[in-house]
Amino acid sequence: MSCINVDVVVLGGGPGGYTAAFRAADLGFSVCLVEKRETLGGVCVNVGCIPSKTLLHAALLIEHSKHGASMGISFTEPTIDIDALRSHKESTISELTKGISNLCSARKVIRVQGEGKFIGENTLSVVGDEEQRIEFQHAIVATGSHSVTLPIAPEDPRVWDSTDALSLPNIPGNLLIVGGGIIGLEMAQVYSSLGSKITIVEALEQVIPAADKDVVQPLVKATKKTYQLLTKTKVTDMEAQPDGIVVSFEGKKSPDSATYDAVLVAVGRRPNTSGIGLENIGVAINEQGLIEVNEAMQTSLPHIYAIGDVVKGPMLAHKATHEGKVASEVIAGMDSTFHPAAIPSVAYTSPEVAWVGLTEKEAKAQGVDYEVGKVPWIVSGRAQSVGATNGVTKALFDKESGTLLGAGICGENAGELIHEASAILELGGRAKDIAHTVHAHPTLAETFAFAAELVEGSMTDMLPSRRR
Repeated sequence: MSCINVDVVVLGGGPGGYTAAFRAADLGFSVCLVEKRETLGGVCVNVGCIPSKTLLHAALLIEHSKHGASMGISFTEPTIDIDALRSHKESTISELTKGISNLCSARKVIRVQGEGKFIGENTLSVVGDEEQRIEFQHAIVATGSHSVTLPIAPEDPRVWDSTDALSLPNIPGNLLIVGGGIIGLEMAQVYSSLGSKITIVEALEQVIPAADKDVVQPLVKATKKTYQLLTKTKVTDMEAQPDGIVVSFEGKKSPDSATYDAVLVAVGRRPNTSGIGLENIGVAINEQGLIEVNEAMQTSLPHIYAIGDVVKGPMLAHKATHEGKVASEVIAGMDSTFHPAAIPSVAYTSPEVAWVGLTEKEAKAQGVDYEVGKVPWIVSGRAQSVGATNGVTKALFDKESGTLLGAGICGENAGELIHEASAILELGGRAKDIAHTVHAHPTLAETFAFAAELVEGSMTDMLPSRRR
């Protein structure tokens, strides 16, 4: 059994983990990065964000080809080579993982493949081809999360999690998606474009429950044409039969049961905090299985840090990377903390849905006195010219100070457009600041300025809500 002695060990090679390792190396520390997969990048690069966005781009190409007919540009029906599409996805993943590996080597970060487990406050055991011991001064836990399973779901290759769906095993004629969150809606778009008939079941009253209902509405309007959306509906039973998965439902508008060629379970994710020896060293974990940390990302043991999906907050790669940098900088003695004003979320559907900061329902629940500027994209010249009028931009401002509290956008490229709102939130900007910032015309980004103008009282492309 070999032994490695380093300043910092990072457990988990996903976006948060490798970012933390690279930042620590850049700050002059000796670093060991432990990852159970052969490749770095974690769920995001290997079986999550990157493959899903690659497939969503393919879906969008198909959608755009259909949209051309309304402008007098007709294409023949697209032919889909599923093997070539799968190969392109794998090639994209391979290029990214190679790039991360090269960055790791260039920084002289020691890589160890295997399952890591704390056996002491300064010792990690890694079991791979052989057992290795890693002695460290500081550790960063970045082990990510895993898909939640349904106890009623049978063990059958036709019952998928997100990893299965992204592997493109086949194109089912009828696909049931259990869970109307971001993952469910994105996979619905991919498989619908490839030819599957989609049914989505969501237990709550709306899909993408974290966002405001009126922000999600343009997406609902678009998908109702092609999907069966069953909200306020629960799956009560699943049974594998030779001709498909028989699923029973409970809901006012749902059938008693139906048969599907495949079922995707997309009901959330849980942190990977069990089985890594945290109980051996007394690191505090809450009832949700999340590691408790302070703003410096330190656990109950100050030299042990935790980041990403294993700590509170949205399970998003961009959150994890920022937390990883904070942890490494704190180890270096820098005055670094993680307390962003807001973290943007994006559903890469068609149209896209993005939001940041307070939603209106959160503002109401918290008793915040606010004003809303909401702009339907029908008033946007750019949206009109590109056939993207099925969209909305919404912004919430503090009623007294005019400070931006949150924003939501549904429409083409919403995931790109939301970052102006993110920056304004971080800077404490007001409706007046946004309204008086010159936005290029015609652009979809103008709609955010329009929302501020509605509240500020200077809107001319719509009737202003009030004058000052």
